Amino acid sequence: MIIRWPSWLNAAALLTASFVAIAALALQARPGAEVVAVVFPPWWSVADAIAAAAAAEADVVRTTMLPSIVVVRPRDRDGLARLRAAGGLMALDPRAAGACLNI
Repeated sequence: MIIRWPSWLNAAALLTASFVAIAALALQARPGAEVVAVVFPPWWSVADAIAAAAAAEADVVRTTMLPSIVVVRPRDRDGLARLRAAGGLMALDPRAAGACLNI
């Protein structure tokens, strides 16, 4: 028995994928940014995210309403690479992310 999904589901999947791709490009932090919002895995607590940011030698500026997103100030140019190595999934521009995601 072959199960077929509705044809509109293909268009919805394409729309969702393009929205996610455009948002990821628009919200991405610029290299050398002074302050960034770092997205850690969603199952991490605030304490886990702050500990990872501290391990990456970044100063925590503030937390957000989402426990896995922390706004930090990397101490030097290698800060974004260290944040990724500490478990950060993505670094966002905090002003753009705050406007879109209300963080």
